Amino acid sequence: QVQLVESGGGLVQAGGSLRLSCAASGITFSTYGMGWFRQVPGKERTFVAAISASGGITYADSVKGRFTISRDNTQNTVYLQMNSLKPEDTAVYYCNRHPSPYDDWGQGTQVTVSS
Repeated sequence: QVQLVESGGGLVQAGGSLRLSCAASGITFSTYGMGWFRQVPGKERTFVAAISASGGITYADSVKGRFTISRDNTQNTVYLQMNSLKPEDTAVYYCNRHPSPYDDWGQGTQVTVSS
């Protein structure tokens, strides 16, 4: 059974930084691409960043130059370093397989950026 556990969110002022972590279990982590997604109340979940099994990386235009995704296959963990945070980055952040996310999502981690 796949389990995805996100952590590292919090309240930060605009311009600040946070590092999110996502621990995965129940999958052969190193063979899959992983991604970060975010969702604000009343809106659909949107793509933030992804890292393939081979290390290829893509970002949403809105976070390019500010966010960095990385992975540690020895720890079955994917990270999202978020710098220069803006109020519009406020959302619940989730990780999942990318592409083809699993149906079951984790609980997410709340990121709130104050102006």
